[in-house]
Amino acid sequence: MPPLIATLTLNPTIDIASEARAVQPVRKVRTFNERQDPGGGGVNVSRVVRELGGETLAVILASGVTGRFLEELLDEAGVPRKSIPIEGRTRISQTVLDLGAGQEYRFVPEGPHIREDEWSAALATLDTVGAGWLVASGSLPAGVPDDFYARVAAIAARRGMRFVLDTSGAPLRMALEAGGVELAKPSQGEFEALVGHELGDPARLEEEALKWVRSGKLRCLAVTLGHQGALLATAEGTLRLPALDVMVRGAVGAGDSFLAAMTLGLAQGRAVDDAFAWGVAAGAAAVSSAGTAHPRRDDVVTLRRRIRQVPMSLSLGEEG
Repeated sequence: MPPLIATLTLNPTIDIASEARAVQPVRKVRTFNERQDPGGGGVNVSRVVRELGGETLAVILASGVTGRFLEELLDEAGVPRKSIPIEGRTRISQTVLDLGAGQEYRFVPEGPHIREDEWSAALATLDTVGAGWLVASGSLPAGVPDDFYARVAAIAARRGMRFVLDTSGAPLRMALEAGGVELAKPSQGEFEALVGHELGDPARLEEEALKWVRSGKLRCLAVTLGHQGALLATAEGTLRLPALDVMVRGAVGAGDSFLAAMTLGLAQGRAVDDAFAWGVAAGAAAVSSAGTAHPRRDDVVTLRRRIRQVPMSLSLGEEG
């Protein structure tokens, strides 16, 4: 059995997804096909890891009636959890798919303010978790310092856990500068914000990605590119895989599904390029399913078979 994959979600959410024939201002918008999912970066990763056959533990901050509902949804999904109580109420997000226009509207509240004793309790909890991998995913809620994920990385290193990070802005930069990251997964926009300029040219994107992994701060960098696929960089080179052609039914949780499958692949001992391909397959399976992060295991396996692996390229940024 691969080691337990623990996840951390400081700002989880209850995701409500529905469809409407048309989204119009002022007028009442009637929705249907509604579903509720436990959401937030790490929560989604745990759900997908479990769907794909891995062992997981979701560490969450939760409180209030909405927090209890979140816990109920996780219990129904069979996801083991460890809840840290907070004063504020867990947020509720909503996604509406306008069937007429083919557009998806996402409404995401900020969430509660987290007190110092509450985020400190999260760090203390991580120091008790017995896992082989630790995935921290999502933006930091108000009240949490920007170096929080750098502190999480230090705990993971001390306890022998491999640390995976999916965030943006100053928290991403500070964690990478502190070092000890096994895998980071920014989107292209998040990576461009990290480096300070646009990277529209594929060669520039690959060159910049190689600089980061060859700095020794992290082992793997996976940059998700939306409909253009994804880029993987390690010290040995880069690999770009195109997006798989699937019918899109919703994009919420696609990046988390990618991260879950790739992390699980690495935890299972797969080669990094193979784990990356499993991530691409899971992301495609997620966008072809309604709701938040609902790739089905059989669909992921089928889509993985469609990916023809190519050797990682050493043509860019050769050392020496």
